[in-house]
Amino acid sequence: MEFKVSKEAKFEIPDEILKEFHNSRFCEDFQPNSDRCTGINENSSPTLFSVNLNKAIEWLHGNDIPKPLENEVCSIPVLLFVPNFSTDHLLFHYDGSLQSANLIRKFLETFADIIKNSKATIISPSFIPKSKQKEEQELINQVSQATAETSFIKFNFLRIGDFWSYAVKHDCSLLVTTKNYQADLAKVLFHFYKGAMWSDRLSFYLAL
Repeated sequence: MEFKVSKEAKFEIPDEILKEFHNSRFCEDFQPNSDRCTGINENSSPTLFSVNLNKAIEWLHGNDIPKPLENEVCSIPVLLFVPNFSTDHLLFHYDGSLQSANLIRKFLETFADIIKNSKATIISPSFIPKSKQKEEQELINQVSQATAETSFIKFNFLRIGDFWSYAVKHDCSLLVTTKNYQADLAKVLFHFYKGAMWSDRLSFYLAL
């Protein structure tokens, strides 16, 4: 028997700013702060947790030091969303691993109805082993087929701040990356989102 994941057990952030969804695929009118298109089946495990980014920042600033978003990293994706959430310009981080490729493929499948008119940018490391080049090309093709416009660039970004800066500079609306950056993201939010936000447009999708 599969048990429902406990938000209280997994997350540091308050339960009241979390919303859970149980969809295998989201409809076009999906909004992360709305009950529309939730299709909740109480007997199923969540497929997505959404968190209001502004409220998460307020919570972080209520602590003396930045706290992690999760007590333990779970397999369920987390969407940190800004009020004007949009998928107009997606920024995908592919790090050359199978885990990263599967993360992006799952995102494409889950949000297929929402992102078909989106612009997409894929950032990949400057060097990919020859054994991974076929996987990389297949991934580019899959993103191209799922979105209206796709570009592919090579950067050796190693920090969440690098992706964030690129996303803000190029007016990206959603960064899709791994939960490996979750702790660093909490620190960046804690230290730099004071007074005014860098961007009120950029949301984050974190998954394993």
